[in-house]
Amino acid sequence: MSWIIVKYLTTAGLVVLISEVAKRSDKLGALIAALPLVTVLTLIWLAVEHASQEKIANHAYLTFWYVLPTLPMFLAFPWLLPRVGFVSALAGSALLTGVCFVLLAKLTALFGIHLW
Repeated sequence: MSWIIVKYLTTAGLVVLISEVAKRSDKLGALIAALPLVTVLTLIWLAVEHASQEKIANHAYLTFWYVLPTLPMFLAFPWLLPRVGFVSALAGSALLTGVCFVLLAKLTALFGIHLW
């Protein structure tokens, strides 16, 4: 049980740290947020908990593919924000990400990469 608490506190602390840095510096906050810290932590947690190398490698491989459909969101959100407000911009960006994921999943399936 204490291990789970350490995982939660470490992961939550990272999110809080990034948001606090972002309040002070847009560029530094964005740089830190763009780093794959959550993925690295996940890989560490899996390794410490003795997940198989196949499981760890598969997680990293799939993360690559799942990142791609999120990228348009980072262009759409700042464009939408002044036009429709925060909640609608966030919802529209999330919807765009979902559409991009479906399109990517269909495209990659043609090459034998199955994302769902």
